[in-house]
Amino acid sequence: QVQLVESGGGLVQAGGSLRLSCAASTSIFRFIFMGWYRQAPGKQRELVATIISTGSTNYADSVKGRFTISRDNAKNTVYLQMNSLKLEDTAVYYCRAGSLPLIYWGQGTQVTVSS
Repeated sequence: QVQLVESGGGLVQAGGSLRLSCAASTSIFRFIFMGWYRQAPGKQRELVATIISTGSTNYADSVKGRFTISRDNAKNTVYLQMNSLKLEDTAVYYCRAGSLPLIYWGQGTQVTVSS
């Protein structure tokens, strides 16, 4: 069973930075895509950023220029560097990975941005 374990969440002031990590229990070479999603209270889960096996990345408009997704194949880990955090970035952040039809989710890590 593939496991994805997120870490790096926490409480940060607006304008600050955090780096989230998602460690996979297997080689991430098997995943065509990996990505980060988030869900704020009372809202639907939304895409934040994705990276595919070629290294191509995609970002939600709301985080472009502030967040950067990257992957370290040797460590089987994908990262989300979050800079210039805003109050509206507060959410539970989830890691997602897979190659259709197999999709895996992590348990989530809380990010809280305070004023």
